Amino acid sequence: MDFVDYYNTLGVPKNASQEDIKKAYRKLARKFHPDVNPNDENAKRKFQQINEANEVLSDPEKRKKYDQYGENWKHADQYEQARSRQSSGGFAGQQGYGGFGGSGFEGYTYSSGDEGAFSDFFESLFGNRFGGRRSRSTAFRGQDFNAELQLSIKDVYKTQKQTITVNGKNIRITIPAGVASGQKIRLKGYGSPGVNGGPNGDLYITFTIADLPDMNRKGNDLYQTENLDLYTALLGGEKVIETLGGKIKLKINPITQNGTKVRLKGKGFPVYKSEGSFGDLYVTWNVRLPDRLSEKEKELFRQLSELSKNN
Repeated sequence: MDFVDYYNTLGVPKNASQEDIKKAYRKLARKFHPDVNPNDENAKRKFQQINEANEVLSDPEKRKKYDQYGENWKHADQYEQARSRQSSGGFAGQQGYGGFGGSGFEGYTYSSGDEGAFSDFFESLFGNRFGGRRSRSTAFRGQDFNAELQLSIKDVYKTQKQTITVNGKNIRITIPAGVASGQKIRLKGYGSPGVNGGPNGDLYITFTIADLPDMNRKGNDLYQTENLDLYTALLGGEKVIETLGGKIKLKINPITQNGTKVRLKGKGFPVYKSEGSFGDLYVTWNVRLPDRLSEKEKELFRQLSELSKNN
């Protein structure tokens, strides 16, 4: 049985602060958590080692003793007894750590049935003084889950309920109107189960919201392009367009130019968690030329062309 470098196990220097130790432990424990690495004995063994290192380095008393004896841990009990005799006048002289005999120990192993089991090294150094806590199990929070939900702006124009499946489990969620692409919501307790009575992890859902072919969203404003025939653009009139909120009839002014933009206040996208509030809708007119002209239409356009030259 060899000396175990707990600092190396957690990847921290010997002068690491308690906060550094805590952060390192959490990071590694999440990485090698049994729920994240099912049926992986190496990860399970690593998880046990990480827990053991944290048990020692996060406890000031254990850490002090561990730092004091270091690689001379085999002689810790003998040295403690010698110091006790010396303080009581029964010991007449000090020797170095190497002056104490003692045989080594064989078989540095971890219990395969207990997530919180401690190694023989731990038991030898702390077992008697700290009560031999080999059967102690460390409670650990479950792993967080991350999921992505792909929707279109049409899907999130109104609040809706939807069922999603995460790790084989159906979860019914409410999707608020106005949610933005990249926005993340947290469902507490829907992650991986905790270990040894620890709390469950959480589920984080990230929304990916796609634009429609003829409509895109910028903040709470909507932008859509509508085709307009040449004659209506020239003479004016009315046109009914489809929006996410329903059909709207718009008045077309005479001589409407291609690319003209019209703003419809309050007809845009709903403001997230602000009931009754909406952005604006911007409609851009795309004036379409006729696909073909009859001979009579051509003649009329020639006449119009001559009239425009005379004006």
